[in-house]
Amino acid sequence: MYHRPSPGQLSFEVFYLPFEGKLSGENRWVKLAELISWEAFKSSYAEQFSDRQGAPAKSF
Repeated sequence: MYHRPSPGQLSFEVFYLPFEGKLSGENRWVKLAELISWEAFKSSYAEQFSDRQGAPAKSF
């Protein structure tokens, strides 16, 4: 079973770091994350689960 979480994924720019730092928009991992179509992956993942039975799956 899969429940779609509410929208509102944090962006890397507002991600809290314990040392009060901030991720740079020039970071290669930040740039890569912006190129990936996360919604397409999320939809494909959700299709793998039944709406009616089974334990709840972890959100994407």
